[in-house]
Amino acid sequence: MDRRRPHPPGHWARWLATLAVALALPAAARAGTTGKIMGRVVDAKKQPLTGVNVMLVGQRLGALTDQDGHYQILNIPAGTYQVRFNLIGYGPKVIDGVEVSADQTTPLNTDLAEAAVQLKEVVVSAKRPVVEVNRTSTIATVNREQIAKLPVQELQDVVNLQAGVVDGHFRGGRIGEVQYQVDGVSVNNAFNNQSALRLDRSLLEEVQVISGTFDAEYGQAMSGVVNAVLRRGTEKFTWDAEAYTGGFFFDRGARGLGDSFGYNPATGQITFGQSIHPFGIRSGQVDLAGPTRIGKTVYFLNLRAYHFDDYLYGTRVFRPTDVPVNGVVTPTGDLAEVPLGYTHEWSGALKLTNHDLSHVELNYQAIFNSSQTRGIDWGYELNPDGDTHQTNFSLSHGFDWIHTLGPSRYYNLSVRQNLVQYEDWVYPSAYDSAYDAAGQATGNVNVLNGSLYLYGVNLGRFVQNTNALLLKGAFVDQRTRESQFKVGGEAQWSEVEFGTSEYLVFTSLNGRQTLVRHVNEPPKYPLPATYHPVNGAGYAQEQLEWNDLTLRAGLRLDLFDANSTVPSDLSNPANSIDGAPLSTPVPTTTKWSLSPRIGVSFPISSRSGMYFAYGHFYQMPALGIAFSNADYNVLSDLQASSVSYGILGNPDLRPEKTVQYQAGYKHAITDDIGIDVTLFYKDIRDLLGVEFISTYNDAEYARYTNVDFGTVLGFTLAFDWRTAGAFSMNMDYTWQSAQGNASDPRETADRAAAGEDPRPRQIPFDWDQRHTLNMQFLWNRPAEYSVSAIVRAGSGLPYTPQIDAGFGGGLEDNSGRKPAAVTVDLRGEKSFEPYHLPLALFARVFNVFDSRYFNTFVFANSGSPYYSRYPDVDAAQLADPTRYFGPRRIEVGLTLNRL
Repeated sequence: MDRRRPHPPGHWARWLATLAVALALPAAARAGTTGKIMGRVVDAKKQPLTGVNVMLVGQRLGALTDQDGHYQILNIPAGTYQVRFNLIGYGPKVIDGVEVSADQTTPLNTDLAEAAVQLKEVVVSAKRPVVEVNRTSTIATVNREQIAKLPVQELQDVVNLQAGVVDGHFRGGRIGEVQYQVDGVSVNNAFNNQSALRLDRSLLEEVQVISGTFDAEYGQAMSGVVNAVLRRGTEKFTWDAEAYTGGFFFDRGARGLGDSFGYNPATGQITFGQSIHPFGIRSGQVDLAGPTRIGKTVYFLNLRAYHFDDYLYGTRVFRPTDVPVNGVVTPTGDLAEVPLGYTHEWSGALKLTNHDLSHVELNYQAIFNSSQTRGIDWGYELNPDGDTHQTNFSLSHGFDWIHTLGPSRYYNLSVRQNLVQYEDWVYPSAYDSAYDAAGQATGNVNVLNGSLYLYGVNLGRFVQNTNALLLKGAFVDQRTRESQFKVGGEAQWSEVEFGTSEYLVFTSLNGRQTLVRHVNEPPKYPLPATYHPVNGAGYAQEQLEWNDLTLRAGLRLDLFDANSTVPSDLSNPANSIDGAPLSTPVPTTTKWSLSPRIGVSFPISSRSGMYFAYGHFYQMPALGIAFSNADYNVLSDLQASSVSYGILGNPDLRPEKTVQYQAGYKHAITDDIGIDVTLFYKDIRDLLGVEFISTYNDAEYARYTNVDFGTVLGFTLAFDWRTAGAFSMNMDYTWQSAQGNASDPRETADRAAAGEDPRPRQIPFDWDQRHTLNMQFLWNRPAEYSVSAIVRAGSGLPYTPQIDAGFGGGLEDNSGRKPAAVTVDLRGEKSFEPYHLPLALFARVFNVFDSRYFNTFVFANSGSPYYSRYPDVDAAQLADPTRYFGPRRIEVGLTLNRL
């Protein structure tokens, strides 16, 4: 079946017209990148001052106060600034440390002292409110200074610390329901709806995590939004660097590993062991920023090299080509210790900012990751060269044009290209003779029930490539001091390719097992599928800020075209049933969705406020699941009255839908202590699931469709304590109940194949962690030292108990609970200045107490990760140390900041 149907007449005209309308509308502030400052300036008698010059020091942004003393500055890149106030006859004032967050308003009121003569400039420090009562949703904002003090390294580490997030799941949603943006533009890969980039902390100016409802300018997400704002170039040359090394230090005996390895080929007895590798982790990165001396252009440049060997090492007892001779496998390995899992990566970023044109800012940015990785597979412990490795190259680059039309209006245009090139195999060439010599990875039943591969290689070969072009336009009109109207549009054209590139199959030829390559032999051995989906959106939003009351209301229109075909008659999809009506390919339909969203916050007092938010959120399923195996000709051999459990893809899916409600209360107990309580509810519909289709000859087959559902109910309690001294802490607790009919889209088909009841039912999702507690502690003396700790505690995730060996006993899925667990991470830093160089020595310890368990594997028959009620049956799993949580990791490094 042709998955790449030609565009019908008028197809591009319709899309271009849609895009033109979206971009022509007055639009929103640059989503996820800039914020604004607004306030009032008065004199000592609290009378308004007119004509005060308000400027951001070192920036080309400012405003004048009106006759009532009010001012506002729009389109400010997220960051921390000095704000200067000047008026003839009054002493000048500078307020330092003013934090501006993306898409948020920073209130900044002040007074000026009257002076007959020129006075020395007064400098005061701003202090961000411990509770921001004007926010209408749950938004966690972490700036560069905060990130630098915590034991985190990448963007995802910061995200997982936020309330309502459980290992990438936002408030009970499935993985892949979060929109990841860099500088206001999506970097999600349409193949899996996850971020295509890994972002090191050295790149980040600010991270915003929206875990509840969000504004109409954000789309293709149902559970949350992550905004990563990149650092920018500076007018003055600066540079900083960081290098660290470390490794895993843990109790090997507690994890089933000794100090040495032993293997007896005669008996198959194995003693597992490995040495400690103290320098298996190495990282070095450098950042440069400054003027280019080419016009008014500044730059930011980052480059990082990262080497990570995971904690578990295999021993090269066998080589892949140690095939048995007369049934006997003779090991020829060199007994070297080889990391079973690793990541070797180069990454970097470049950002250029130009102001040569009056009232125009032009940006170019590029971010890349290039890596070779391999995940830990315990089965290759004795034959570590037999497993596949993954090579990945990701690039996001493009231009931003921001044009200021006046003190209250501006627009921006962005264009991005997002590239992903991913390959997974043992040898690059499918025709490498090593495949023939090694054969399929194979074990021996006398060695841990055959769970360890003694020879051969993984014959799997997979490729995934995405090339996406994104266009985004936005315009803001601050019509009055209280009202800001937003409207905008975006469009994305993608080419997504994925699948098996070559099929390696051992076949009996002339009585001998021979490796045969199958390439482009549909329907059984097709080439990787390629799709060209198109999606676009337009939105409008109003924001009202009046006497601390804030209203944000918006409407978003999304459309999606898979640009593919499906069979016209699903009861005879492969035209293999004699006498049945013929099925022909018909085009998929364009899917439209309309999303209303509203948020209100209103003060109760000067220190407290309430808020409420409601919205509809739509998202197309990940193409890698929904469009996999979408050639229905594979059903040509389906026999009458039989069932095929191989799930067919469905390019004509509808978008998934979530309706969210949340309400909250915020209270600043003192200037340094605040609490935030939020209640939330999610009604989830049209999730990707499986249905069974009956054919004309009473056979059945499974295919993906929008049938799964779920609900999430919960609340979060956040406590923030910022003292005037060195100590600060924050804590968030989340209780939630996340239930639905299936945790995975394939679950219904899997249950049917196992002879279980496939009908819908309501059970806890696999990630339904009822109680989650995150605590962060910081003791900080600027330019001297800092110590920080992160404590994470969680109740047990669900699992399905097992009564007898190999038999579930009819117990309901996910009716048991794993044990609760706690982990602790630490970071310490000491600053010093030898030869006037600002150096800092730091150390980080992850999983300080070497906890072996934190919501990972448990034996279904015992509910414990440590023992099984049937040790003979579970001998292989009992020997597998990867069932435990990752061990203690210690890293030591040095940073240098040259300002």
